[in-house]
Amino acid sequence: MSTNTAPVFPPASSMEILFSKEQIAQRVAEIGAQISAEYAGQDSGQPIVLIGVLKGAAIFLADLARAITISNTFDFVAVSSYGRARVSSGAVKLIKDIDNPIEGKHVIIVEDILDTGLTLSYLRGLMLQHKPASLKIATCLDKPERRLVPIEADYIAFSIPNRFVIGYGMDYAEVYRNVADIRIYPETPAGH
Repeated sequence: MSTNTAPVFPPASSMEILFSKEQIAQRVAEIGAQISAEYAGQDSGQPIVLIGVLKGAAIFLADLARAITISNTFDFVAVSSYGRARVSSGAVKLIKDIDNPIEGKHVIIVEDILDTGLTLSYLRGLMLQHKPASLKIATCLDKPERRLVPIEADYIAFSIPNRFVIGYGMDYAEVYRNVADIRIYPETPAGH
């Protein structure tokens, strides 16, 4: 008889909706319009480059890219924090770098959640080494009370309290990324 038990994940439908898919779509459209207006005069034939942070930001990036009416393209980076501690050690490791040069281009890093700021601070420093014409940050969610380093996003869909959320690309143990709404995960994840 096996003693290994698979984790039990509550159904997403049992979780409180923090932001509905309609609210998310509205905010993404507004941010897309804001970015389009701000970069309209800077286009000059060069698309702006959206750099998504895998995996969580993939859905937000796809929707945002379609909401921006001026020429844009995208690339992805993947990072990992060392260790399994609940509080980040601050050590960030690059798993996948961008594929194409961004020197002289207008770049927007696209993230799912800005919380401690450690990952985005690291990525901002890394991207600045590539000498882009400009560098901004767009985040779906901002948790300002979790910030450990001074960094702010230029475009924020929603500011939220310090709650664990899933859906719209965000996961718990790789589950729930496909949930259309952003929902509040129960306070104590199963098995933790």
